[in-house]
Amino acid sequence: MNTTTLLPSLRRCCGTLLLAAGAMGLGGCASLPDAAQAEAAQAAAREPSLDNQPTYLSLVRQMQGNGMWFASLAHIDALEQRWGVTNETRLLRADALRQTGQQASSAALYEKLLDAPERAAAYRGLGLLAGASNDYVRAAEMFEKARQVLPADGLLLSDLGYALLRAGRFDAARLPVLQAAQLQPTSSRVRSNLALYLLIQGNADQARQVMDEARFNATTRQAIEQLAHELAPQPQPQPQPQASGGPVHTGLRLSATLTSRPALSSP
Repeated sequence: MNTTTLLPSLRRCCGTLLLAAGAMGLGGCASLPDAAQAEAAQAAAREPSLDNQPTYLSLVRQMQGNGMWFASLAHIDALEQRWGVTNETRLLRADALRQTGQQASSAALYEKLLDAPERAAAYRGLGLLAGASNDYVRAAEMFEKARQVLPADGLLLSDLGYALLRAGRFDAARLPVLQAAQLQPTSSRVRSNLALYLLIQGNADQARQVMDEARFNATTRQAIEQLAHELAPQPQPQPQPQASGGPVHTGLRLSATLTSRPALSSP
């Protein structure tokens, strides 16, 4: 796809999703829980039921979604004490260990899941660990293996595109970046990676349009523009002609090289 045709289709996708979200919101306003129901729901969130494994798993996922990674580790211990270790709890624990700075233990658990149904999430976790260590070549490799299992996951494709950009593989990044932009058009992370790609390709006007529509603040814009400047290929200076009458030296012209300076940043 030509990038000039991307933005109109992106806006159409955004409009469709916003309309769908509005309809869902209106449907959710049909009734409101009374005070007793609200209090019971809050109590259940504070003290997950040990009598129902699926409900407990769901609440642990909710904890992690809210950034309560340390607390989730305690509840994973409780889950495994009651029902034993499963691939689901291994994945939850691996994610929590990664988010709490325990990379080696996290990687070991992800490795155990590479032959399990959760292998796509495990490959993605290994990719995120590699990206956090600025090893974007390995990150791209892990994300690509995850993509082979989940080819239509927009956020995964965005991670892959970002890792490829950081690894200097700009041509390879084009497809996953643009796929992600149409699969997840309202995601801020996806839009930031799209803007980064467009800037690296020299499409500054389109990049600014993406950032305008995403309503990125000045700090976010500056970070994206700075990273694009660091990653974009820089042409080598042309050899200067010798003064008249002096010896003329010729040599091979070097191709453009990358001036990427890796920085700690999750894809």
